Amino acid sequence: MQSHRGRVGRGARTATATGTLALLLLATACGGGEGEDAAAKSSPTNVAATVAGVVAPAKVEVIADLTGCKVKIRTEADELREGVCHTRQGDYLITTFPQEKLKLTWLDAAAVYGGEYLVGTRWVVSAKPELLERLRPRLGGKIQQLRGVGPTPGPTAS
Repeated sequence: MQSHRGRVGRGARTATATGTLALLLLATACGGGEGEDAAAKSSPTNVAATVAGVVAPAKVEVIADLTGCKVKIRTEADELREGVCHTRQGDYLITTFPQEKLKLTWLDAAAVYGGEYLVGTRWVVSAKPELLERLRPRLGGKIQQLRGVGPTPGPTAS
């Protein structure tokens, strides 16, 4: 007869990890009464971004929650998941990948179109550059400029 002990152990570890993460998020959200001035002066790699570095690769929904968005899932595939956020700040697309190499392949393909992207561990956020700058302190990651293919547009006659 096979024991269920292995399943219980994994469940207990998952519950412990989830509880630890919840406490970390709570501590970050309630941290110390520094006020908004201190948060605004903090570096782009502030505590929220550090927490995001731990949890952001998990799910589109986690990244959306960190940015204050109720996400609508647009794509569910083995290679990636995509969700769309419509907010007062602007619209953006969150894409997550089960493996880092799939993210790199996606970025190579996106390079054809050019543009700026906020890139983290196994995730990418696509938005206008000014919105990416506002999201970066919450999510961490780096803003990456991708060059498009084809001629650079020249000046137009008016």
